[in-house]
Amino acid sequence: MRRFGVTVALAALFAAPASAISLFHSHWKSHYLTAEANPEFVTTARTAGCYICHVKGKPKKDVQNEYGTALSQYLDADDFPKEWVKKHPEEAKKRILEAFKKVEEDLSKDRQTFGNKIAGGKLPAVDSGL
Repeated sequence: MRRFGVTVALAALFAAPASAISLFHSHWKSHYLTAEANPEFVTTARTAGCYICHVKGKPKKDVQNEYGTALSQYLDADDFPKEWVKKHPEEAKKRILEAFKKVEEDLSKDRQTFGNKIAGGKLPAVDSGL
């Protein structure tokens, strides 16, 4: 029984960041992949999936691409525990969208802002491994 309790505690510990990351991705899609977005960009971004922020072929838990690294300066999964998000969904959404707005001003390695790249129908990171 004790082993079961430890397993449940560990699962809860690791589930919070995972659910927050899922929340970030969900809001990213609803914010950027709108009906007004370039259809080719929508397809490319949906195909990229996790690699909007991560690097293909690398452990997602440990490796972010340049966009994911920049975004992590404004968003921390630990600040979005599952129970808090359930109680404050609008506040969570507001904080996430504010982070997206801030990271849009940051420069990519190719010297374009992430916001200009996304507005131009390009994936934000040059180092996603795609």
